[in-house]
Formats: sequence, structure tokens, C-alpha cells
Amino acid sequence: MKIIIPDDYQNAVMHLDCFKLLKDHQVVIYNETEQDIDKLAAKFSDADALVLIRERTEISEALLSRLPNLKLISQTGKISHHLDLNACTRHKVAVAEGVGSPVAPSELTWALIMNAVRQLPQAIQAMKDGKWQVNIGSTVHGKTIGIWGYGKIGKKVAQYAQAFGATVLVWGSENSRNEAVKDGFQAASGKSDFFRNADIITLHLRLNGETTGIVTESDLLDMKKEAIIVNTSRAELIAAGALASALKKGHPGFAAVDVYEQEPVYDPDYELLQIPNVICTPHLGYVEQNSYELYFEKAFENVIHYASGKPSNIVNPEVL
Repeated sequence: MKIIIPDDYQNAVMHLDCFKLLKDHQVVIYNETEQDIDKLAAKFSDADALVLIRERTEISEALLSRLPNLKLISQTGKISHHLDLNACTRHKVAVAEGVGSPVAPSELTWALIMNAVRQLPQAIQAMKDGKWQVNIGSTVHGKTIGIWGYGKIGKKVAQYAQAFGATVLVWGSENSRNEAVKDGFQAASGKSDFFRNADIITLHLRLNGETTGIVTESDLLDMKKEAIIVNTSRAELIAAGALASALKKGHPGFAAVDVYEQEPVYDPDYELLQIPNVICTPHLGYVEQNSYELYFEKAFENVIHYASGKPSNIVNPEVL
């Protein structure tokens, strides 16, 4: 099969141990990102299969209509809003779903919390600039960490918080709150209570029609002046422009983000990068060696199974 892997920003895929699984196939890897449909259609024109790295490439009706040779999309991790599954089905393109792991994104979330609380990036940069002890951070111990979304990642972050001596306050669905209480944590009585009482809030929700813009500027302004908002899930969970606006008004006092509405971000003048009380990382949540091996091995196995006539993990089996 002719297999195309787009958006390999770091030129990492061919160096993975699992890449040898594709040795009997023709593989083309693109390192630069591309969003123009005409250019994407030209690049993908002779592809039998696409292996998508998470949500970096949008698969739309307009694009699929120009890819008559495409038979399979093998997704690393779970499919999400970037892929129009109904359009894939209409165009007889099978979609194979991969696996995920909460470990790497949970650890990154905790790393961002620690960096934001202790204000380490600012201290490190000051030292590089020839300065010494320019700020005074704080500790996680004794703080209330608000977790919105108590799934696999939210649960791990709650366990980290407990180990550091923090109080855990959970908000989300009724089921999430009940699960948190069963695990010995607190459930917020309402959204306002959640935003007003947490010292640190971290978001762990799936992005869909119901959760897009679910965090409003009003919610953020309800946070304490010294509070921190952390987002390693999806940028669109926060209403467009709300985070920067609230930060400039002083509530919350700090933010740490790993996700953006348009990625990748190459503009050094990007608004959040210009706000000194914000820590920005380039969507590193799942970008980690063990996670890459896990994600890509399953994605490549799904390609091999399809090529051998034994498709696996197909989420639209009606096309087969």
C-alpha cells in the first residue's frame, strides 16, 4: 500500500522501533504542516492509506471528495472532531481507531501545575538574563486543586494532588462527581463554587458540541487573583479570547496551556506568549517516546491488518 503520514513535526516517526512494521509498504512522511485543501489533496492524491498523528490534519468532506484512491485512515489514538466520520463512510474510506494512554498527558499536566505554582520558567529565564531570585513562588501543599472532568487523566491528576498534600475538588457530570466522592475526594456543589474556591483549575474534558466554549470569561473572572488555570485538553473548551482577556483583568493570576485553537503556533507575537504570567508548551501532552511507540504501533498494526484482508478496530465497518 501507499501510506502517507502527515504532520510529523519532529521527524520522529521513522526512528520509532515500530516503524519497521511498515517495511513491506511504500511510506511517505511529511514533516511540515499543511492546511490548504488544494495542497493537501495534491500530497494525498495517490495514497491508499493515511496514518494521522492525533488531530493535526483535518479530514473533511471537501478533502475526501478529492481522494478517490484513499481506502483507509488509521488514527493514532482516538478519533475526534478533526475527522468527519460520516463523510469517510460516504466515500467508502474505512477508519481504524487506535489506543491511548493517560500517563503522558497526566504527567505533563502535573509538570505545568508545579512550574506555574513555583513560577519556575520565570526564575529560569531571569537567571539566564543575569538576575537572581526575581520572584517568590508557592507550594501545592495545602491548596485546592479543581479538576473538571474525572476520567482517566483527571483521576491520575487527583492522585498526584493527594500525594502532594492538596485538597481535590471535582466538577463535571453527576457521574464524575459521584466517582470522585467514592474515591475520597470532594465534589463541587456547582460551577460557581468550583471556580471561586479552587486555587488551581485543570481541564480534562473531551471537546464536542456541548463542551465547546464551556469555560466562559465570567467563569475565569470568578477565580481568585492568585489562582492558576491549566489546560492540556483542548483550547476550544475555553471561549474564544476569554483566557487572555481574563488574565489581563487579573483573574486568574496565572495560566499554563499546552493547546491552542490553531496549531502549530509559529508566531512569536502570539497573544498568550506575550503575557508574562502564562506558561506555554507546544502541545506536548502525548508527545513522549513511550506514548509514540504505543500509539503508532497500534496504528501501523491496523494498516497491516487491513492490507492483509483482516481489518481491525474499524469504527465504520459498513464500508468494508
